[in-house]
Amino acid sequence: MHWITIIFIGIAANLDNLGIGLAYGVKRVKIPILSNAVIAVMSMIVTFVAVTAGSTVIEYISPHTANLLGSLLLCVIGIFTLFSNRFSKHSIAKNPEVFDEDKNHIISMREAMTLGFVLSANCLAGGIAIGANGISAIWTVISIGTFSFITVGIGSHFGVLLSKTFIGKYSTAISGWLLIIIGVFEVFAK
Repeated sequence: MHWITIIFIGIAANLDNLGIGLAYGVKRVKIPILSNAVIAVMSMIVTFVAVTAGSTVIEYISPHTANLLGSLLLCVIGIFTLFSNRFSKHSIAKNPEVFDEDKNHIISMREAMTLGFVLSANCLAGGIAIGANGISAIWTVISIGTFSFITVGIGSHFGVLLSKTFIGKYSTAISGWLLIIIGVFEVFAK
């Protein structure tokens, strides 16, 4: 089993969530535990669908080719992450109250479903690549959900403090580099 990859993909897929959590914390918009759990579950659902789709690729091409394609896709996603503006997430970070529809400074479970779907978008392509590499779907889903819950929770709780740290400022770049490293690691792991 690819434990290092599973852990790092969970971290890489959710570093942006840390930034979003920080933005909510700075604006004093609370994300209760149940709402945070809804965001994590949305990420887990999207990841499961993506990993399952990636796994079906193995049925049509050799495992070696699927591994190379999955690893290449992880590297491409990492490069895209480094160079993209991530418009949707930047707009959330600048205006986190957009998802607080009732303007009560608390993200309800219903509001968390929409927010969770937007935040899980980066799990889609990464999940397909992980599935193509033949990595365990269930452990990847658990890793993504766990790190989503942790990063959003830490970010929203420590908003003002963490937004000034290295991770808070460079979460997107760190995420991109982690995906590239995971892709390169997976080429040589088998």
